[in-house]
Amino acid sequence: MLRRRSSGILMHVTSIPSKYGIGDFGPDAYKFVDFLKAAGQNYWQILPLNHTTAKAGYSPYGSSSAFAGNPLLISPDLLCRDGLLTRAEISRPPAFPAETVDYDKASSYKDKLLATAFERFRRTSKPSDYEAFVEKHAGWLEPFASFVALRRHFKERVWSDWPPAIRDGKVAALEAVKDQLRVSIERERFLQYVFYRQYLHLKRYCNEQGIQVVGDVPIYVAYDSADVWSHPDLFKLTRSKKPRFIGGVPPDYFSETGQLWGNPVYDWRRLEETNFDWWIQRMKHNLLLFDFVRIDHFRGFVAYWEVPASHKNAIRGKWVQAPHARFFRELFRQIPFAAIFAEDLGYITADVREVVARDHFPRMNVLQFAFEGDPARNPHMPHNHVENSIVYTGTHDNNTTRGWFEKEIKGLGRRRLFDYLGHKVSARDISSELMRLAMRSVARVAIIPMQDVLGLGAKARMNLPARTDGNWRWRMPPGQITAARAGRLRNLTVTYGRV
Repeated sequence: MLRRRSSGILMHVTSIPSKYGIGDFGPDAYKFVDFLKAAGQNYWQILPLNHTTAKAGYSPYGSSSAFAGNPLLISPDLLCRDGLLTRAEISRPPAFPAETVDYDKASSYKDKLLATAFERFRRTSKPSDYEAFVEKHAGWLEPFASFVALRRHFKERVWSDWPPAIRDGKVAALEAVKDQLRVSIERERFLQYVFYRQYLHLKRYCNEQGIQVVGDVPIYVAYDSADVWSHPDLFKLTRSKKPRFIGGVPPDYFSETGQLWGNPVYDWRRLEETNFDWWIQRMKHNLLLFDFVRIDHFRGFVAYWEVPASHKNAIRGKWVQAPHARFFRELFRQIPFAAIFAEDLGYITADVREVVARDHFPRMNVLQFAFEGDPARNPHMPHNHVENSIVYTGTHDNNTTRGWFEKEIKGLGRRRLFDYLGHKVSARDISSELMRLAMRSVARVAIIPMQDVLGLGAKARMNLPARTDGNWRWRMPPGQITAARAGRLRNLTVTYGRV
């Protein structure tokens, strides 16, 4: 339950300015934390930090591991500081676009730097904390490192198409091939060590500045992932280890045919037999990384939309109940004060609302959804907010507020917006108007996407859920986190009692 009135900014690490083509854990991330402190903010919300792939469109919600970090976020500057790269090796990066991420180009460039850093690391004595890291995280690190090395060895084929003995995890076959891939596996251990070392140092700096980091846990994992390969019994798969059912949502605000995500759904009966161990370990891991965790698609813990894997869209799926009461009872028994809040957007039924209320999960309100339907019943309307909630102008799945105003809200919705504000507003001013509306809400926490702080239009949108390509690319232009902007944001935060 939220107890303190405060606010924060939503911006993923990839969106931070950097001369290396993609935001990372380097000097500009620390400058952003300083900006948050100067602006009187208490939260920095980010998207999942997990390992991403080109096959999944570099989506942080389509990761090849629920535990491993994304090496693209490793800072070359910090590798140079630690003696794993030279200043000359990072002094002449290619020309990257300033306001978007070119993932393929950034990956190609960084892969070469990381390969150089790994070779240098191999030739030196290992620091003591490296061995400690490998031992502490062996439960997920060893399967992940093996999975990535094997996928590289098998020319990026999906794991279910590997030789059956390797696909099925037969010990003798795995040991034989892993011996050939020893260096490749060691490389993945090294990358995860560096990733977590750099990230945890940044998080410690956040906490020292009074900033709490809000993380995001996608409810599902990608099929072509270390998790499904190493724990196939926890998912509904066929005998040949292909998905029998995949996850998604029925037709909604974002798509008339629903969303078909392609992720295999959990076998909750088997999870319950294991006392939900995989999920409990996942939550413990994330609560070590973040001060507060948002569970994406929270309703999937109560009932999830299950679609036969052969279907082309999500229309003809069905709702399947999950053992939510037993799961959350076990979760809170092992993690008594788990700092979790629920992404309870979309099609929310009475049973989901009951779980949110029963366990006092903070819920979400999105102002872009406020001006539809019955104003007396719409939970996103500011006068219907409750204290134990988090209010957003929009989320990473929404358009920017300016883009929403210019392209999406029309007719009755626009008239309601103007009536609620008490006056008409222009596209230039709409972002600041909704920021003010969020800040004065009774919701204990207000989170503003950085695009709205900057007043940016639709080109700065982070994700369009119905689209598979071109997402997750927005980068903040250099020079935007000025003292003047921090002062204006701090003044707004003070005015509404959130400092």
